[in-house]
Amino acid sequence: MSGAAPHLVHGMGTALEAPAWPAITPDEAEMVLARFPLAGRAAALRWHSPRPFSAAALVETERGAFFLKRHHRRVRSPAALAEEHAFIAHLRGAGLAVPQVVAAQVGSRHDGLGHDGAGIVSQGEWTYELLRRAEGIDLYRDRQSWTPFLAAGHAREAGAALARLHLAARDFGAAPRGKHPLVASFTILPAPDPLAAAEAYVSARPALAGYLADKPWRGALARLFAAQAGGLSTRLAQQPSLWTHNDWHPSNLLWSADGRVSSVIDFGLATRTCALHDLATAIERTAVAWLESRGGDFTADAQAAQALLAGYHAVLPLSRTDVETLTRLLPLVHIEFALSEADYFAGILNDRAQADMAWQDYLVGHAEWFLSAAGQAFLRAIEQGVAA
Repeated sequence: MSGAAPHLVHGMGTALEAPAWPAITPDEAEMVLARFPLAGRAAALRWHSPRPFSAAALVETERGAFFLKRHHRRVRSPAALAEEHAFIAHLRGAGLAVPQVVAAQVGSRHDGLGHDGAGIVSQGEWTYELLRRAEGIDLYRDRQSWTPFLAAGHAREAGAALARLHLAARDFGAAPRGKHPLVASFTILPAPDPLAAAEAYVSARPALAGYLADKPWRGALARLFAAQAGGLSTRLAQQPSLWTHNDWHPSNLLWSADGRVSSVIDFGLATRTCALHDLATAIERTAVAWLESRGGDFTADAQAAQALLAGYHAVLPLSRTDVETLTRLLPLVHIEFALSEADYFAGILNDRAQADMAWQDYLVGHAEWFLSAAGQAFLRAIEQGVAA
C-alpha cells in the first residue's frame, strides 16, 4: 500500500533530509486556526515549507490563504517572536509590502492554548504564528536557501528592495533582540577587540561553549580576524545602527510577473545591525555557490553582486568608503550567524555532525575561501565594478 511521500526539508548541503520538526497536520492546523478567528476555518493544507528550522504550511480557508508557522519554544519563545512581529508591523506601517500578522483571540484557555493578545499562540513546547499570504509569485520556494538569483535583473531588483526596507526601518527604535538561537546578531565585528567579543558571545551560550571546548576555536578566529579584519571594527563602529532583515536571498522574496519584488517575507533573523551588514549578508548568500563545493572551491558571480549593489545604490547611494567597508566586511559577515547555527545544532538538536558543518564548513571554510585567489578576485571585482 502506498502513502503520501514523506515530507523532506533542505539540509546544510544540496540533499533533502528528514525534518527535525514534524510537519503540521490538518488536525493541528484546524485546532490552531480556531484561535485566529479572523482567518476562518481551515479547509486544506496546500503546501509544506522545506525550510528546516521550523515547521510551516500554506493553509487555505474560506477567507483566503494563510501561512501557519510552528516554532519550538527554545528556538522562538512568544517574547522572541513578538520582537519580530513588531518590526514587521513597523515596516507595513511605512508602506513596505510584508506579510500581515493575523491577530489571535484573547480569552478562553480551556483548550490548553495560550494567547498573547497579538499574533502568537502557544501550546506546550510549541509557539505558533499565522500570517496572511503575501502578494506575489513564489518563484524560488523550492530552491535551496542561499542559492543564486536566476537572473541579474532579479539581483538588481532585490538590491533596490533591500534599500527600500532600510529606508523604512530607519525610525524603528527597538533594541537588539536577545540571545535567541538563529538570529544574526552584531556584537563581534564592531567590537574594539573582536576576539574578546567572540569569547563573550560563546560564554553566554553554554551549549556552544561545550561544543567548542575541545576545538582550538580561539586560534581559528584570531587567524581570521588578523587576516581579514584590519580596521574593520573602527569602520563598523561608525555605521548607523539599524534593524535589518539579515536573511536576504531569493526565496525570501515574492515576485511579480515582470520580475520585480512584490513582497518581502521571513523576518526570523531580523535584529539591529547596520545597513552594510545586511547588504554584505545579501551578497554572501546569493553570489557565491556555497552548496556546490568542489574541495573548498566555489563558483562566485561578481556580476550578480554588482547588480545587487547597483539596485541598492539607485535607491540609497553608496560612497566609495561604503564599498570599501563592504568588501572588508563580506568575508566575515557570516560569523555570528554561523556560531548561532552551531549553538542551535549542538544545544537544541544535539546534532554534533551538523554543528561541525556550521563551524568548519560554513564559518571557517567560507572565510578562508575569501583569502584564496578566487575569493580575493571576487572582492576586487565588486570594489572596482561598483560606481559610487
